[in-house]
Amino acid sequence: MKKLKQRWGIASNFQLAVILFVFAITGSASVWVAKPFLHWIGLDALRDGSGAWQPVAYWILRLLLIFPFYQVLLVAFGWLFGQFRFFWNFEKKMLTRLGLGFLIS
Repeated sequence: MKKLKQRWGIASNFQLAVILFVFAITGSASVWVAKPFLHWIGLDALRDGSGAWQPVAYWILRLLLIFPFYQVLLVAFGWLFGQFRFFWNFEKKMLTRLGLGFLIS
């Protein structure tokens, strides 16, 4: 944990616990929040299709569509738990590495 705290520039174990908790709830919350949207756009029909490619396409599209929900919720939960600066910097770094840095410029 010491190396992780150094890498992230965290001073206390409590702050580390809060950050790990935010990561944990954001993953679950993004899937839960995205579920009605995915149903609304008809992605469920693809999952239940009879073609061999449909389940693969379903999971690829599902992951691609949940990604933006995750990004927004990560910063939102970070703000709620008092760690906005950490998660905003984390978000900027992640998007830049994915080649999507223009979204936050």
